[in-house]
Amino acid sequence: MGLLWTVHLLLFLLLAAGGRISGQEVDKRPNFVLIVADDLGIGDIGCYGNYTIRTPNIDRLASEGVKLTQHIAAAPLCTPSRAAFMTGRYPIRSGMVSTGRVQVILFLGGSGGLPPTETTFAKRLQQQGYSTGLVGKWHLGVNCEQRGDHCHHPNQHGFSYFYGLPFTLFNDCVPGDSTDVLADLQHTLHHLTMLLAVGLLTVVFVRIFGLLNISLWFLVLLFILCVTATAVWYVPFKLLPTWNCIIMRNQKVIEQPMTVETLPERLLGEAQNFIKRNVDRPFLLVFSLVHVHVPLFTTPAFSGKSQHGRYGDNLEEMDWIVGQITETVDSLGLANNTLMHFTSDHGGHLEDSDSESGQRGGWNGIYKGGKAMGGWEGGIRVPSIFRWPGRLEAGKVVDEPTSLMDLYPTLKHLAKDRQPDRQLDGYNLTPLLEGKSVRSEHEFMFHYCGIYLNAVRWHPPGSNSIYKLHFFTPNFSPPGAGGCYDTKICLCHGEHVTHHDPPLLYDLFLDPSESQPLTPDTEPRYAEILEQTARAVERHKSGIENERWSDDTAKHRVQLQMTWDKILWKPWLQPCCGTFPFCGCKESTTF
Repeated sequence: MGLLWTVHLLLFLLLAAGGRISGQEVDKRPNFVLIVADDLGIGDIGCYGNYTIRTPNIDRLASEGVKLTQHIAAAPLCTPSRAAFMTGRYPIRSGMVSTGRVQVILFLGGSGGLPPTETTFAKRLQQQGYSTGLVGKWHLGVNCEQRGDHCHHPNQHGFSYFYGLPFTLFNDCVPGDSTDVLADLQHTLHHLTMLLAVGLLTVVFVRIFGLLNISLWFLVLLFILCVTATAVWYVPFKLLPTWNCIIMRNQKVIEQPMTVETLPERLLGEAQNFIKRNVDRPFLLVFSLVHVHVPLFTTPAFSGKSQHGRYGDNLEEMDWIVGQITETVDSLGLANNTLMHFTSDHGGHLEDSDSESGQRGGWNGIYKGGKAMGGWEGGIRVPSIFRWPGRLEAGKVVDEPTSLMDLYPTLKHLAKDRQPDRQLDGYNLTPLLEGKSVRSEHEFMFHYCGIYLNAVRWHPPGSNSIYKLHFFTPNFSPPGAGGCYDTKICLCHGEHVTHHDPPLLYDLFLDPSESQPLTPDTEPRYAEILEQTARAVERHKSGIENERWSDDTAKHRVQLQMTWDKILWKPWLQPCCGTFPFCGCKESTTF
């Protein structure tokens, strides 16, 4: 009897231990820490060839992990690129593209944003039991029809926790700095308002001195017109720091307008605390940095320390922040079970400079172009580093074409999410990262400037060549410049571009700077390249059109999110701390 009882007890203990082991296996699903820089040029980082700016922490990630040298953003601007990053799909599929000058979200009080029908990798991981958090910049919209519906908010797109900027950091957030939002329109409206005011004063003068018999009702009407015109210009634009420069914790506005000086430390603290809170369960953290987008910070610990002015100071501060996150992961014993990833949303902004700070935008190395310059390589080729000790080979370099859109299927695969999904444009990177494959699945990549297909690249099977065709290119200004310095940002339509027939053709394997276009005389495969890419473009466009019209119900059809009616400020959609329009509050901090 005693022996039988002992056997039962041993069986019970073994079963209990097995249950605990199974539970531990579930909990040992990998964590993901994705660090996304803002406007960072691929030439800004030490491990990508910059020897004058100190980035030891990012370089360490590369030496301990895998560095990708041909990692491509789906767009050269924030909003569409981030939409593609989150969804694994070209931004045209979600309507996050533009037909005109406005290519990103401009007002938090607009109705455009990442559609609620879209699926992000955060939502997929959330469904797999992951704790999901976003700290930092969002820039993919907030509300749709009324204040507080939060249809575009991170919480509605799979992030259980959000702390940061639902918009972005921009110059208007710093008193006395220049404006980023429709500056020419602001000036036009200002001048029109002044003209109306002068007209009103003239009419009043004429009536007082009896020069003309002017009706009092006409004066009242003209006065109302002046007040309305002033409000249309002043309220949306001159109060931009209140409307756009805010911090939210989940769906609550906790600071409006925000204090920029303490922002880096607050964001870092929130990111570290999220990791610490979730040390015992699988988690996803997207740490969306505000560095190195303008306005540039003047943090005392970093000011004047670099060889490249304020921009270099900000780069080195950003690197320090990356080091702090890495240290947090390592000190908690999470390194061997955490995939860390560092990248940028697109290339550096070449045209951003001033007499006080010098160059305020990034350096894109040997690559032509930069932010907002369509398919030129400098605006879409970004740094990309993966670290996972014990799983990924330290110091490995992958020279194959990859995409920001590849994160979605990669995270799905590693989280063991095998559920059906909609059409994706990214591919699982795990075989490349682990060395089980030496060839990218991206035979073709398509590059958009707004809604317009700007360029396409082809990596032929069995070849090292990567051919790239430009169907049109932005017109640089002044003539002979390397960017759109007259307008500060390039546009994608009308007289702002030059179309090419036949397309400009380059082999990036031999000419990564896109300096010598190929011709039928210099490239034996010239005709074949044009034919193969034309067929690929036709298949690509057909697939997008078929998806767009696949549902018989109009409400599910893709709507463009960057149209004027969705972009412009609507008071009833404006997030507000307090009673609108008297919005204002400050976060309690110890900084």
